[in-house]
Amino acid sequence: MDPEVAHALVRDHLEVTVAAEPYIQTVEYDPEIRRWYVRFTCDARDATTIYFDLHERTLRYEVYFLPAPPEPTAELYEFLLKRNHTMYGARFSLGPDGDIYLVGRLGLEHLTEEELDRIIGVLYELTERWFQTVVALAYGRRPGN
Repeated sequence: MDPEVAHALVRDHLEVTVAAEPYIQTVEYDPEIRRWYVRFTCDARDATTIYFDLHERTLRYEVYFLPAPPEPTAELYEFLLKRNHTMYGARFSLGPDGDIYLVGRLGLEHLTEEELDRIIGVLYELTERWFQTVVALAYGRRPGN
């Protein structure tokens, strides 16, 4: 797909259709870096923001999941890697500073409104499913505390 056509598709879908959904708090666009911010309400945490970066051939997306734990453990990293083995559409990743992210990438030839909705749904589901458990492993707290 032509990058300008992809830009229009992402813009129109995120800024109109997705922005109108009741669980969406805000959709913003930064033209300098061609990045959309889609912030939505969660149960496991107050809110989550998906960053969508449009590149020449791909749409990259990520969620800042959790700050780097003060004393990361092998148990935490084993948990994240085991989740990656069965996850579809996104994976856990460590940023350069040790922070934990959910990330993914989609070739523009596969970009559709349905795929954008699937990505948002996958990131929502993974955040809801694993956030409290990862917090407990990273900071020594039990889920729900």
